[in-house]
Amino acid sequence: MIKSMTGFGRRQGAWEDGTVTVEVRSVNHRFLEASVRMPKSIGRLEETLKKAIQEHCARGRVECTVFVQGNRGGTRSLQLDAGLAKQYYQVLRTLQRSLKLSGPIDIGLVAGFRDVLTVSDQPTEDPKLAKLVEKLGLLAVQDLAKMRKKEGALLAQDLGKRLEILGGLKGQVADRAPGVVQESFLRMKSRVEKLLHEPVPDLARLHQELALYAERSDITEELVRLDAHMVQFGQTVHSTQPVGKTLDFLLQEMGREVNTIGSKANDGVIATAVVQMKAELERLREQVQNVE
Repeated sequence: MIKSMTGFGRRQGAWEDGTVTVEVRSVNHRFLEASVRMPKSIGRLEETLKKAIQEHCARGRVECTVFVQGNRGGTRSLQLDAGLAKQYYQVLRTLQRSLKLSGPIDIGLVAGFRDVLTVSDQPTEDPKLAKLVEKLGLLAVQDLAKMRKKEGALLAQDLGKRLEILGGLKGQVADRAPGVVQESFLRMKSRVEKLLHEPVPDLARLHQELALYAERSDITEELVRLDAHMVQFGQTVHSTQPVGKTLDFLLQEMGREVNTIGSKANDGVIATAVVQMKAELERLREQVQNVE
């Protein structure tokens, strides 16, 4: 069964004096684009989680985020840029002499300037934390895959209903099609006779030309191709492989046939059905954008 490209997975576990939470969410995208955000101390797990995403997802933009609350398994350090502090001090002394200002240039003033003192995290790798994050991450990805599969089943049901409606409209057009050709022939024959106001010198030739003209309104080939595309679409919906691009392509072909039917068949009944068919195709196209 087809899968949706939208989904969400979340797993949480206890960690020392806090918790570890892994969230995975996905939205529509033409290709597979996976990104992972996590603390630097467990950065080596990024490729592991990306690989898990690739195993379960073929398309979509998938974002995996790891939150570690409490003890993050790292230390913090204070760093001094002595060279920059000296430059600040020299510039202040120069400014003081230039403006003939009085007053001390104390350490508090210099230390308050940007980048003189900086605080940084010094991550330290914790095997236990990494193991927990990997476990939660894999489970969250599996939850995401289950949700995408569940939503895919709902999409398949809706696509099936839309395709059934489209099939009913196509049937109406097919029932009307034979009469359109005959009516086109008779309508043009009547016009020619009114224009001539006298017997046609070569009636057989006239009928031949009118028949060729009437054939331009014949939509049999378009209906056959449309039916073939619809059958293939219905079969593809029940595939277990990623088929979103295939379904989108089939909808383009179906739309092309419907447009041709509308332009060739100069008939009010068919024109009404074509408008309704286009509306259903648009609804199908909107749903297919969510299919993996």
